Amino acid sequence: IRLKFLNDTEEVAEVRPEDTVGVLKSKYFPGQESQMKFIYRGQLLQDQGRTLRSLRITDNCVIHCHRSAATAAAAGPPDPGATTAAGTDSSSLPLGAGNLLVPAVMVVLAVVWYFRITYRQLFTAPATVSLIGVTILFSFLMFGMY
Repeated sequence: IRLKFLNDTEEVAEVRPEDTVGVLKSKYFPGQESQMKFIYRGQLLQDQGRTLRSLRITDNCVIHCHRSAATAAAAGPPDPGATTAAGTDSSSLPLGAGNLLVPAVMVVLAVVWYFRITYRQLFTAPATVSLIGVTILFSFLMFGMY
């Protein structure tokens, strides 16, 4: 099988179908078994007693390896085959609703301000004051978060 790390390096592992996840960790990461996380087909391999055959891991399959950041810092300098949280780049962050909320609110505020300036006759005084208040509140929240 192939062990692939976060820095896109790969290592070929010679294993038997009867070997367990724990045996694989201890064979290729001696002393670091508790730090290593294996991911196969999007599933975290947590059960150390399961065999590779029972997980349907066959010849030339790829298992993604990750060294957990909290225990890796206490273990000393990382080996070249593993990466820590500091070694990952920000492009690997998942794109979710939480990451898109701030830009979405900024776009909505910009569009509403555009309409306020372009179609000023449609906005009453209370609506303009509310828009100013929401913009100031959002600005304070953004400066507080970052």
